[in-house]
Amino acid sequence: MQKKITLNDGHQIPSIGFGTYKATTGSGFEVVLDAIRAGYRLLDTAKVYGNESDVAKAVKQSGIPREEFYITSKLDRDMLGYHTAKSELEQTLRRLDTDYIDLYLLHWPRPNYGRADFEDWKRLDTESWKALEEMQAAGKIRSIGVSNFLPHHLQNLMEHANVMPAVNQLELHPGYMQYAACEYCQKHGIVLEAWSPIGRGRLAENAILSSLAEKYQISIPHLCLVFLHQEGIIVLPKSSSYDRMLENMRLDDVRLSEEDLWKIRTMPQAGWGGEHPDCERIYF
Repeated sequence: MQKKITLNDGHQIPSIGFGTYKATTGSGFEVVLDAIRAGYRLLDTAKVYGNESDVAKAVKQSGIPREEFYITSKLDRDMLGYHTAKSELEQTLRRLDTDYIDLYLLHWPRPNYGRADFEDWKRLDTESWKALEEMQAAGKIRSIGVSNFLPHHLQNLMEHANVMPAVNQLELHPGYMQYAACEYCQKHGIVLEAWSPIGRGRLAENAILSSLAEKYQISIPHLCLVFLHQEGIIVLPKSSSYDRMLENMRLDDVRLSEEDLWKIRTMPQAGWGGEHPDCERIYF
């Protein structure tokens, strides 16, 4: 049985999920079905991933009742706004072939870089959030949250919100823990989810992580997941390998010492993916 975390709205979410971004190339439906067979029930998708229909097909094919799954999707950053948010959610419900979504997120706080409304993000966010609140009240969403929101984005949202965000999904991994944003979320009862929890291979040569992985006799990717899990952060690893899927579920088999936790918490920045929600371009 997976550990579950209780959100600020009373709903529970699994502490380990399956990230579907770029994990479903080729026969995407089969990859998601394998993840379900491996025990994953939290499935994280988004319109921009182009695989909501694959997720729906795998859930149906599994034969497991819909209510046993926790499905997350997201509003595309270029569809921010009251009316577009409502329309996009209805389309996502159709693609996922479900009456409700367990968690629906604003994917980014600003539209894509270079758009004329890039600086109008405050209004777009609050209008979108109002739409999500109404769809939640109508029973089409269980929980509502955000992704890639930093404290100033959250502050703007909460100044106008009737419902506080339940989740904030951020790029979080050793070397890029965004502690200021994490602390702000924890202070306001917002649960953290980690996307890119193993740094997309950019941490493979890190000396600190290599030393600790050798000490605990695990791989660096597994070490990253264990660290985040031990810190109380939901992890969303992705893989097309069934054996790796199983390994990524076994995060309680290893317990890092307090000393080693601090080694990871205080390591220099490493592995950042290069995208910041307030920048007009991607930095690498």
